[in-house]
Amino acid sequence: MAVDALGRPLKLILTPGQRGDAPLAPALLEGLSPRRVLADKAYDSNALRRLIASMDAEAVIPCNPTRKQPIPYDFEAYKVRNTIERCFNKLKHFRRIATRFDRRAIHFLSFLHLAAAMLWMR
Repeated sequence: MAVDALGRPLKLILTPGQRGDAPLAPALLEGLSPRRVLADKAYDSNALRRLIASMDAEAVIPCNPTRKQPIPYDFEAYKVRNTIERCFNKLKHFRRIATRFDRRAIHFLSFLHLAAAMLWMR
């Protein structure tokens, strides 16, 4: 999920539970024009950093501990990354999302879009 500075959802991509989110980051950033991209250590890859740089944006991603050459990042800007966590929390206030009643992915994603629209209307 991508959110704006106010924590409102911009783009949602549903993945299977066993699949990582980092490989879908380029698809998530497609069509967006951010000034900064804040992400956690799981998104630390050279390819993603190059993509963010090609978008004329700043990558605020802490380095994975296994990286040999640490890349500095703006720690003060990284503190704002909790806006996406707060957006997930707001979405989980909808019982249908929190308990995952829907068995089909298309139904679950449809309700996620509906809940995201409701968050935009607040």
